[in-house]
Amino acid sequence: MMLTKLALFAGGMLFGTAGLKILSSKDAKKVYAHTTAAVIRAKDSVMETVSTIRENADDILADAKAINASRSAEEKDCVVEDCACDCRCDASEKQESCCCDSVEEPSGGEKTDKE
Repeated sequence: MMLTKLALFAGGMLFGTAGLKILSSKDAKKVYAHTTAAVIRAKDSVMETVSTIRENADDILADAKAINASRSAEEKDCVVEDCACDCRCDASEKQESCCCDSVEEPSGGEKTDKE
């Protein structure tokens, strides 16, 4: 049991030392440099795509604001007149008057037809 633990420790030291030599070699440094360069190129490509998307989003936002502004202006121009009576008739924009316009309310509170 003691010999197994000692062998594992020695193996770990050997692999650690060999690993440090391999990781600090010229070939490994070239791999690191090429990998880092590839990552930087990928980052630049992603940033270009993000910039394009941001510009398109800004254009879409400006168009949406213009649409909302024009709708708001149209709603301000469109005045809806309510019928003063509670007849609930279907008075549309085409009709010139409500169905109650032909009825006059006398002082007694009763409605009679105009003639």
